[in-house]
Amino acid sequence: MPTRRTFLSASAVALGATATGAGVSLAAAPVAAAPDPARPNLVVVLADDLGYGELGAYGQKLIRTPRLDALAAEGLRFTDAYSTAAVCAPSRGSLLTGLHTGHATVRANPQGGGQGSLTAEDTTFAQLLRARGYRTAVIGKWGFGPEAAGQESHPTARGFEEFYGYVSHDHAHDYYPDYLWHNDVKEAIPANAGGAKGTYAPDLLERHALDFIDAHAAEPFLLLLTPNVPHAPSDVPDTGAYAGRSWSAANKGHAAQVSYFDTLVGRVVDRLRERGLDGRTVVLVTSDNGPHEEGGVDPDLFDANGPLRGYKRNLYEGGVRVPLIAWGPGRVRPGTSDRPTPLTDVLPTLAELAGAPAPTDVDGLSAAPLLTGSPDSARHGHLYWYRDELGVTSRANAQDAKRATWLAEAARRENWKAVRFAPERNRALPDDKWQVELYDLATDPGETRNVASAHPAKAAELVALMRASWQDVYPRKPFGARLVLPATVVPGRAFTVTATLDNGSARPWSSAALALRAPAGWTVTAVGPVTADQLAAGARLSASWQVTAPSVPPGAVLVAEGSAVAAAGAVRYSAARAVPAVPPAPTSDAYLSDLAWISAANGWGPVERDASNGKNAAGDGPPIAFGGTAYAKGLGVHAPSDIAYHLGGAAVRFTALVGIDDFSAQQSSLGATRAKVYGDDRLLLTTPTLTAAGGPVAVDLDVRGVRVLRLVVEDANSRTSFDHTSWALARVTVG
Repeated sequence: MPTRRTFLSASAVALGATATGAGVSLAAAPVAAAPDPARPNLVVVLADDLGYGELGAYGQKLIRTPRLDALAAEGLRFTDAYSTAAVCAPSRGSLLTGLHTGHATVRANPQGGGQGSLTAEDTTFAQLLRARGYRTAVIGKWGFGPEAAGQESHPTARGFEEFYGYVSHDHAHDYYPDYLWHNDVKEAIPANAGGAKGTYAPDLLERHALDFIDAHAAEPFLLLLTPNVPHAPSDVPDTGAYAGRSWSAANKGHAAQVSYFDTLVGRVVDRLRERGLDGRTVVLVTSDNGPHEEGGVDPDLFDANGPLRGYKRNLYEGGVRVPLIAWGPGRVRPGTSDRPTPLTDVLPTLAELAGAPAPTDVDGLSAAPLLTGSPDSARHGHLYWYRDELGVTSRANAQDAKRATWLAEAARRENWKAVRFAPERNRALPDDKWQVELYDLATDPGETRNVASAHPAKAAELVALMRASWQDVYPRKPFGARLVLPATVVPGRAFTVTATLDNGSARPWSSAALALRAPAGWTVTAVGPVTADQLAAGARLSASWQVTAPSVPPGAVLVAEGSAVAAAGAVRYSAARAVPAVPPAPTSDAYLSDLAWISAANGWGPVERDASNGKNAAGDGPPIAFGGTAYAKGLGVHAPSDIAYHLGGAAVRFTALVGIDDFSAQQSSLGATRAKVYGDDRLLLTTPTLTAAGGPVAVDLDVRGVRVLRLVVEDANSRTSFDHTSWALARVTVG
């Protein structure tokens, strides 16, 4: 099956040649093909569980990190930089999207029951920079599932055109995996087959990162390098300078991993210098949270959290304050900054450096002026953290006074820091039920003295900030291009596609346009305008096309491209969607439960192959009974539901019994639904209200010429809990 990437690369030239009508673009072209001295290359290196005190530049005495120490001396070293969470998934999500954990999609590690995937609503800094012509890559640990291609949380769907590494959170804990992902494909590592340790994965990550720099040295590029060191286990090919130490094997391995990270960053910098790119590149090096203690590592041996209290999983400073070094000869002023700088600031900072518009609804603030020496860089009114974590480690639990699995929040305003814990796993718990602590970081950076009782007004002020920082659902302002396809697409029949271009930035755009690219042989005709001279901040350009596909092969993709001229130059955003392929039409009489469907929402039994409704194998499910009479063939659904089948004009008659079945009736008599049948876009039948007491309704419809048959069930009394509705003996007769 062709992937999205192979489809686009192979078909780019043919698309425009075969599409017709206004607004259809020819082959996609990069906005900027040559380096611009005003726009630097950007490299972000993110360590995994590297503590605040584990670099020499931050006070480390036992582990050697000469390359990073040199970058800190030559660049800008932040003393008060923060991850946005005390564990990796929410921290990395915030880094990518600029949203703190009170607003972000990913607010907890998957093990804690939290959302583990990014969504189509999440705009990453890679998407922003790619719109400005940057080549984009993420090499290393991605950390968001599911571990599958072709889904919205995959890095290639979130703005990174090049990906090599681990997709999922857990897979990245293996330093000798038998495969890694390259874009949308799993690539085997034969040397590690069967549990062998022939190839160290971080070595492969380094090779791909350097290759990416070589390949795009003549273009502006963004490289996000996320090696999984020094996360547990302490696997490393050679403990090197630490082999002779009288430490445990885990501690030797951990120290070697930190030094490995140092060497890796040094090799990236060396490659930049070899290519003459050091004066045209800004490098940021940081970590996703505080130091870990897994796998037998003793963070206290290394003073891994420096003068701070806490470890990974704690919302005290040691769990969330991280090293941050910015380096770029001639672009980053040397020195030290005590500006409280959360990693949400990375997105707006990169956007400003690249001249890329950024969403206005992010929590980050650009630190770009600070990098160049301006004292006027915007400062946050407060910082916020949230924790929902079930994992427990001994030191972290001790720091939390055995509350490591409690919900927790923290906020910092100026030098005041509050941390609070909920004794129940309920964030809506009244404020007086939480246990609140307050610290003055100006006099007590190690958070050793809880002064909440001495400053109750200040504690209440920070608690109010925590409350205000959280939203159960954080609706995003639309930004960039979006593409909407119908749920069903039938070969040879026109369908409507709608695309939007949203200026979610703070400044107007000009010369806005939308275009649609389609596979060779498809016809595309614009319906209405596809351009706008001006697109004000917050405004939208919307366009529609009529599309006809002679066939819909697996992997067929439509791509919407929105272009405009922003304040700093041209931008181009794209949105790709796979076109739903239809199964073949029936060639003989058939029960619907024996046919493949086009789409299914809230279907049970034989339609549970749909990922949103279950994982059971296809089949006819249990018999469906109405009034004590059982029917072997049927479809179980739940209001609201919508199941579509491709008839292709081959059938002449559709028959069924539809009603609330005996199983649901035994649970309650409150169920009430209404069933509808659609032939293509035409309503063929609406039943009376269906109840268990009223029994099923017989359906007998003429469906000659119908290409798509849709069976819809709606709630009829605003009480959906007992609305299990079944289509028994649902059958089509072929003429």
